[in-house]
Amino acid sequence: MKTFFRIALVSSVTAVMALTPASSQTVADDAAPQQALDIPEGGQLLAKPSDPNVRKATAIVNGEIITGTDVDQRLALIVIANENQLPPEEMARFRTQILQNLIDESLQIQEAAANEIEVTDAEVNQYFERVAEQNFKRSVADTDKYLTSRGSSIATLKRQIKAELSWNRLLSRNVRPFINVSDDEVNAIIERINTTKGTTEYRLGEIYLSATPENQEQVFANARKILEQIQQGGSFTAYARQFSEASTAAVGGDLGWVRLEQLPQSLATAAAEMSNNEIVAVPAPGGISLLLLIDRRQVATTDPRDSMLSLKQLAISFPAGMTEAQAGPVVKRFSEETQKIRGCGTADEIARTLSADVVNRDGIKVRDLPGPLQQIMLDLPVGQSTPPYGSMQDGIRVFVLCGRDAPEATTQESFDDVMSRLEDERINKRARLYLRDLRRDAIVEYN
Repeated sequence: MKTFFRIALVSSVTAVMALTPASSQTVADDAAPQQALDIPEGGQLLAKPSDPNVRKATAIVNGEIITGTDVDQRLALIVIANENQLPPEEMARFRTQILQNLIDESLQIQEAAANEIEVTDAEVNQYFERVAEQNFKRSVADTDKYLTSRGSSIATLKRQIKAELSWNRLLSRNVRPFINVSDDEVNAIIERINTTKGTTEYRLGEIYLSATPENQEQVFANARKILEQIQQGGSFTAYARQFSEASTAAVGGDLGWVRLEQLPQSLATAAAEMSNNEIVAVPAPGGISLLLLIDRRQVATTDPRDSMLSLKQLAISFPAGMTEAQAGPVVKRFSEETQKIRGCGTADEIARTLSADVVNRDGIKVRDLPGPLQQIMLDLPVGQSTPPYGSMQDGIRVFVLCGRDAPEATTQESFDDVMSRLEDERINKRARLYLRDLRRDAIVEYN
């Protein structure tokens, strides 16, 4: 009997917080074998445990202070990523996880400094400029004002950037040189790719929560709460960054492209039956995974959805308070007039008669469009427009197809590509162990 439950996603998978390149998939930590704990039966606590309700969300990590303001400002970033739809009961859970993340960031920065690895303010600022432009669509100055107005600050985002740059450089120096991948391993994978040509690959996202028999019920209940928040518009990527215990948490849970045989059986069974943008909670080795199907494709074959489009968009919006009945004639006229378009050269003139805004876009992949538009764009003759698309809230628009370039023939993953991917997988595993050791050796005082 299947024990997973499903929720279809409506919101976009992209998120504000994805700052690092995607790494390869890992379902659970392959930690080194450890001795069992010797806990005698019949013992009793000799002192009262500290009251978790009294502990404040501040800590001192090897002498470095993390304040409540630090936690508040990082939490505000999560609220922004979730479009202000984070309920009060989720705030407390996020605060606890954010504090742990800030502690880990402190350990990463401290370890890099101890190894004489420096990340300059100029480097952080340069990286932040790209984040401001790509994720916030604002200048640095405007991003500063925006974050401040939402209860956050550029300082907390820059701290996160510094930690990630510091950690990546530390791994490049202390871990990567000692990672070995043989030519035979690479050749075996390339041969396997060749034999699986035409089979299906899945682009998956994952939020992995570890569980033991003792806390399984609590962990599964927590997974359901996360699913409910994502269903209500929460960011899958933001939740993955804060709660996932897999190595892919840093990239918003992105597992990349995988084949079913690369997954544990329970995850493979679920993925095979999922639809795009669907999320499934399914038991996984050592816990539970919230699995998101982002996309699927055929291995080493050309996918028409990789075709590149040149589009012209015509859009109109509706005044506040206008009803659907009042908008009906406007939509009807917009639809009739835009269907008269014959070539992008006539679109601008028709747009003027409709008082519509016009936007030209090149280099758009079919697969990057909303699902309802993808097949339409594959079938639409060049020079014609789509049916109207949109809503009363967002306005309606049509897209005129000015050009469509077929995707280039798929090339086999190169030897160097496979080598690099295997190295990254092993670096990720070693990185988890490295951070585990830093946590064990740290002196952390909670206030």
